[in-house]
Amino acid sequence: MSLAFAAMISPISGSRAAEPASASKPPNIVLIMSDDMGYSDLGCYGGEHVTPNLDALAAKGVRFTEFYNNARCCPTRASLMTGLYPHEAGIGHMMEDRGHDGYRGVLNRNCVTIAEVLKPAGYRTYMTGKWHVAPGIGPRADRATWPLGRGFEKFYGTIAGAGSYFDPAALVRQDTLITVENDPEYHPESFYYTDAISDNAIRFLRQHGSESPEKPFFLYVAYTAAHWPMHAPEAAMAKYRGKFDSGYAPLREARFRRMKEMGLLPANAELSAIAEDWDAVVDKAWEARTKEVYAAMIEIMDAGIGRIVEQLRTSNQLDNTLILFLQDNGACAEKTGREANKQPAPADLKPLGRDDLQPKVSPPMQTRDGRWVRTGPGVMAGPADTYIAYGRGWANESNTPFREYKHWTHEGGISTPLIAHWPAGIRPDRAGSLERQPGHLVDLMATCVDLAGAAYPLEKDGQPIRPRQGVSLRPAFNGQPLNRPGPIFWEHEGNRAVREGDWKLVAKEGRPWELYNIAEDRAELHDLASSQPDRVNDMVAKWTAFAARSGVLPLGTWRAQPASRPAARPGARPEAPRADRAGD
Repeated sequence: MSLAFAAMISPISGSRAAEPASASKPPNIVLIMSDDMGYSDLGCYGGEHVTPNLDALAAKGVRFTEFYNNARCCPTRASLMTGLYPHEAGIGHMMEDRGHDGYRGVLNRNCVTIAEVLKPAGYRTYMTGKWHVAPGIGPRADRATWPLGRGFEKFYGTIAGAGSYFDPAALVRQDTLITVENDPEYHPESFYYTDAISDNAIRFLRQHGSESPEKPFFLYVAYTAAHWPMHAPEAAMAKYRGKFDSGYAPLREARFRRMKEMGLLPANAELSAIAEDWDAVVDKAWEARTKEVYAAMIEIMDAGIGRIVEQLRTSNQLDNTLILFLQDNGACAEKTGREANKQPAPADLKPLGRDDLQPKVSPPMQTRDGRWVRTGPGVMAGPADTYIAYGRGWANESNTPFREYKHWTHEGGISTPLIAHWPAGIRPDRAGSLERQPGHLVDLMATCVDLAGAAYPLEKDGQPIRPRQGVSLRPAFNGQPLNRPGPIFWEHEGNRAVREGDWKLVAKEGRPWELYNIAEDRAELHDLASSQPDRVNDMVAKWTAFAARSGVLPLGTWRAQPASRPAARPGARPEAPRADRAGD
């Protein structure tokens, strides 16, 4: 453990490490995911943000340095839940049905969720937070596509992908749409969605202790922090006032230095080009404010994770609970809310009633108390009547030292921290270790099946189930090889990649393949494709075979228009991802 990281250890990590758990005592599993955060945002991954509770879990656990997601929220959640590549589960893009099985926009019935696999193995199954693998969010939506229809016994959270932190759209308890005012079971003094996710997770843990303490449990906690809009209580933002007035470059360079000191990057690592010039920012106070809110959102999430850990400790469950923390994609450079709202406030705005559902996930919209939501330069982010993203300059810092962002399959789009904490299953001498073997979301199902002693089914309800992808991460927790049998693959919005050993082949939509040696060039700055044509051809062939068998093709289906308009050709000129898509 590096001295730079050892200094971050806090009291919540003090649980005594034991010998690895026996097969007769399967562990509880708590899977925690944040939203739209960059690889280096956590303190234990080099960031300047205040994350003492996650840092403490990392100090007593293992940090994976080359773990991967799927570059976007819906495809990531599909893989995380099913152990399949997203197209195999029916969610190759987002929640629209594009007319091909890989792009139906809903978890199909040829896959099973972790909850559906662990429940027959004796596990209780709970979820709080963001679902976002079903298209319907209104009163007439198909409840069979919501969490209780996919193996969870208890659910509190949102079906949609984004929305106000003070009045979330598509807020649900069990199978019932609710509002922050009419929820029959949760009445905080002031509502903030990140706290609500944490509080309800703790509530489920307490109920478990009284209802079925003899059974193991699977708890999935899917935060929306720190996805736009930048919303946080005033007191949480105030402590960061002025902290980021120096702009992008100094913070980015400080992260890069700390990452080297921690051993996350080699001494000879290079930093990718900076994306924005702070000197060119017209309203620096407005730009700095978005980062202040972002930092507050992360700190509130971390504090909630600390409360969840404390509940596990109080109930004597912490030692035999595997806690995994990861992120759904790289940092978000989308421009949502960074331009002025073009629709003026209606003259007849009225507060929403106690039972009136918030009808919108993004502007134009109103607050529950009847204010028109504001966007654009000069509107200081944070309060409920604002809706603003933090932009590309800060996203570039969040992704230090990588290129690109959410949407793309370069390292900035798909790299995530993975923290694994399990006192009864991770050797004491591994505390604070870095694990450099590559891993992917598809490995999470395999890990849960392995630890639970569960049976992954060949069929369910008369439907054949696709064989799971991935390998169990259990060996890597204690420094043993994963023995992955083949490459790892990606495709999102025509952006595609394959990772085999130290080599990564990657391309943007409609652009040539690029080849990088990730062990020597994690920032993907030195393209070796022209000097290694044989390797490129071999990896392209493997990617093409994956695409053919996994429902990726026809490439470009994500762009599909109504039936009268064909999908774009695979080689069509690339277009910037739509940054204004609601529920992203």
